[in-house]
Amino acid sequence: MPAYRLFNRALLSATVLLAPALTAHAQQADAPKRTRIILGPQLSPAWPGAKDMTIGPYVDLSRSPEGTPFEFEAPDESFGSPLVHSGNFAFGPAFGFIGKRTAADVEANLPKVGLSIEAGAFAQYSLAPEFRVRIEGRKGLSGHKGWVGEVSADYIARDGDDWLFSIGPRVTLGDAKYRRAYFGVTPAASAASGLAAFDPGGGIQSVGMTAGYLRQLGKRWGVGVYGRYDRLVGDAADSPIVRHSGSRSQPSAGIALSYTFGGDR
Repeated sequence: MPAYRLFNRALLSATVLLAPALTAHAQQADAPKRTRIILGPQLSPAWPGAKDMTIGPYVDLSRSPEGTPFEFEAPDESFGSPLVHSGNFAFGPAFGFIGKRTAADVEANLPKVGLSIEAGAFAQYSLAPEFRVRIEGRKGLSGHKGWVGEVSADYIARDGDDWLFSIGPRVTLGDAKYRRAYFGVTPAASAASGLAAFDPGGGIQSVGMTAGYLRQLGKRWGVGVYGRYDRLVGDAADSPIVRHSGSRSQPSAGIALSYTFGGDR
């Protein structure tokens, strides 16, 4: 069965199985809420496998019932909020994007990879208040048009909303279509660019670690910082594109201000 049909079936099954949680969530919709906005700049690789960094937005929006701390969100997770909650389990949509990559970016006559807008879903489970695991998968609706996913785990230490520290490992995966877009070199592209032909398969793309810290500075304002380091492995690390004009090291970092409004805080 095609991957997209399996994914759609998984979405439908999860929605049906977790319908009671949707009802409970709707019943709480009228409870007073607080909202927290996090906004600032972040540095990240310009494209998967790049050595050059680009500046982008570090953005997050969270809501929480009055008197309840904001739910933990890792600073590097995709944009999206839980659609359903069932005990320690949560499920919802995930969105991402990757900027375009041109021949000039890779310093070789290779095909352009357009702006990639990704949409998918995540599932996460809190094994304890201090430990959360999460998986997500996203499909490129444009650009690379492949599947990309991530498996993560986070240790969390916090004092309500006054401060929060998290750290944990990351494993990034991609299917063959995704990896051929960024790391592959077809025979025709090899002849045009001078790079060796390379046909990567799907699998693990990188392994890494993320750490983040949030600190409330007053009644409304706060500050957040994070750092992440990934190391390309397997076919991604062996790509002629990475060896020619990229890097196996994939660091990223961000800093932002937060503002909380609504409720008493």
